[in-house]
Amino acid sequence: MILYFHNYQIFKLNSTLKINCVRKKLLQLALFLLNIYWCEAQIIHSPIKANYIQIGAYSNNFTDAFSFTNNQASLISQKQTSAGIYSERRFSLQELSNYSMAIAIPTDVGGFGVQTNYFGFDDYNESQLGIAYAKKLGQFINIGVQFNYYSIHISEYGNANAVNFEMGFIIHPTEKITAGFHVYNPVGGNFEKNTNEKLASIYNAGVGYEASSQVFISAEIIKEENKPVNVNAGLQYVFAKQFFVRMGIVTESTSPYFGFGLHWKEFRLDATVSYHPQLGFTPGFLFIYEFGKKE
Repeated sequence: MILYFHNYQIFKLNSTLKINCVRKKLLQLALFLLNIYWCEAQIIHSPIKANYIQIGAYSNNFTDAFSFTNNQASLISQKQTSAGIYSERRFSLQELSNYSMAIAIPTDVGGFGVQTNYFGFDDYNESQLGIAYAKKLGQFINIGVQFNYYSIHISEYGNANAVNFEMGFIIHPTEKITAGFHVYNPVGGNFEKNTNEKLASIYNAGVGYEASSQVFISAEIIKEENKPVNVNAGLQYVFAKQFFVRMGIVTESTSPYFGFGLHWKEFRLDATVSYHPQLGFTPGFLFIYEFGKKE
């Protein structure tokens, strides 16, 4: 009788422990599913950008075809029509290839720009098409705006698209100093097929200093939604009539970048490289053609 009672108590204890264990696992599963639900409600998608091509936005004399992609108001500083192609292989992986194309067109009624981006490979890729316009307001202030069509493709899942805009302004307090502010996707539009995912809103303020006709220094403070403050600081030095170097660093990941460029008549070629402390090197190549550029 005592043995039977003892076994019964052990059985009852084991049953209680099993029930508690099951309840614990069910609670963990519920918390996990609830956490997924919360995460889905707050997915923020960041657009892919290349830091190297963003340096020339806050300048009078060092702008190029890609400068307006960082601040559309810089189209006013564009001296002649130019078109460029930039490509890089993120962390030396073919699946993380990034391609950008830009055309900047100055006219009597303002500056116009067209930008396209493509990142990824066949099974997963992101693309963006943007059209920009900039206008001069008074003697020292420029303002610009750009409208974008953004798309994400995942093999066997289809596409998700979003429409957004960005805008910026630039002031020229002195001949050597240029400053400005830019905002990307301020209204935070969602992707049409997934209302739980949206493009990030990004705000940045930048300043450029042209120390001479050979030296240009710039710094930009960037605040992206759900991310800490980041700084992109860069330097461009023209050490000969046709040769220059460009270097900088991004503080968010402590990633330096470097480029060597050649100007020859209407052509410009840059070989670039950046380094991520954990993920490695990213090689890149830049080609720009400037229509009607004089020696």
